Amino acid sequence: MTSLDRLLWQAASVCLRYPVRDDLSLVRDILPSFVDLALTSENLECHYVETFDFTNRHSLYLTWHVDGDTRRRGGSLVTLKRAYAQSGLLLTDAELPDFLPAVLEYSARTGDSQFLSAYRPAMENLHRALQKAGTIYAVPVEAVIRSVPPGPPMEQQQPPLEMVGLR
Repeated sequence: MTSLDRLLWQAASVCLRYPVRDDLSLVRDILPSFVDLALTSENLECHYVETFDFTNRHSLYLTWHVDGDTRRRGGSLVTLKRAYAQSGLLLTDAELPDFLPAVLEYSARTGDSQFLSAYRPAMENLHRALQKAGTIYAVPVEAVIRSVPPGPPMEQQQPPLEMVGLR
């Protein structure tokens, strides 16, 4: 892991959170193509909501892409939360630990890319969906993917559905 990777992950974390224009200006040197497009957008906040809040294919919650809405997802979330706590990174209860900006923040602070590698297939899935939608948010996701070694292949394109206990 290089310090440039860590800077990229921190910048991508800023870019993939709900947009705060002053924060985006701080990361212009690292992801200039994204920041320039974002800062010239008149409706950036609406674009963010339309991109991430209305379709699961664009979910920034990485375990959704791997585990779907199954019980297995809970275990994945606990693993992330424990790793964050051990490193001193505490999340508020308002955010799930698999939120891509949180995973990027953890990786940038610790230099540990294990979760980025493990969830690279999920990020690749997300990137394809963002590219297909033609959104600028594909840019920081692609930059992160390029900085992370490949993880295990995803077994399927769509997340699994929980069938136990359903009528």
